[in-house]
Amino acid sequence: MYVSSHLNSLSSHHIPIDDESSHTSHVLALLTLTPVLLNPAYAALAVYTREILFIEMWAGQLLCEASNWVLKHIIKEERPYYDMGPGYGFPSSHSQWMGYFAAFLVCHFTLRHRFVTTGFGLLDRARSVILYAGIIGCSAAVAFSRYHLTYHSARQVIWGVVIGVIFGTCYYMLVEGVPVRWPDSLPGRVRTALLRNPLSKWLRVRDSWGVYADGGIEPQWLRWNTDWEASQRRAETSKTK
Repeated sequence: MYVSSHLNSLSSHHIPIDDESSHTSHVLALLTLTPVLLNPAYAALAVYTREILFIEMWAGQLLCEASNWVLKHIIKEERPYYDMGPGYGFPSSHSQWMGYFAAFLVCHFTLRHRFVTTGFGLLDRARSVILYAGIIGCSAAVAFSRYHLTYHSARQVIWGVVIGVIFGTCYYMLVEGVPVRWPDSLPGRVRTALLRNPLSKWLRVRDSWGVYADGGIEPQWLRWNTDWEASQRRAETSKTK
């Protein structure tokens, strides 16, 4: 059986599933599509929210993928099985993709994003545990799928994750960490220019985390709730007339 997937993170091929009765293989074959599905997600977030964070993250993801292509063509290490298609195997592009994805998000939620408290410490901690476990667990599962489906050796997968994590962490610090901490630095001035130029203003590009600790989620909800309650009162008033 074959499931459509990607040989590298952006090119098509098929994944063979030797044991069609294995639920694990089917789940991992679907999970290995995650890097491809993330691209339209990035596009939707960038267009809908106009947040510079999502634009930066998407650009960094593509740069990370480009670096994987370069590394593969420098090292030229074959895949563990030649019949798994063309292309070099070291490092695993899917693993590097997800390593970057996890590192960028973990850095953001740890260093910049602040959730509004629920008022219950246990719930706040549970939310954090679920969030980090979900990000890291999903990324690890995608990386493992490349080994389980025999597209890469364990070494190729591990190095892919490591390179992705290093790239994602360094990139986040360059585009978010340094500019926020030291706005007068070169990265800080570049970030300010990206936000204040006429084109960005016309496109409505913004940095909500520069104003709100939670990226504006709570103020937006409070404004919506106020307007919604007001509309409900108007509707009730019109019914009584």
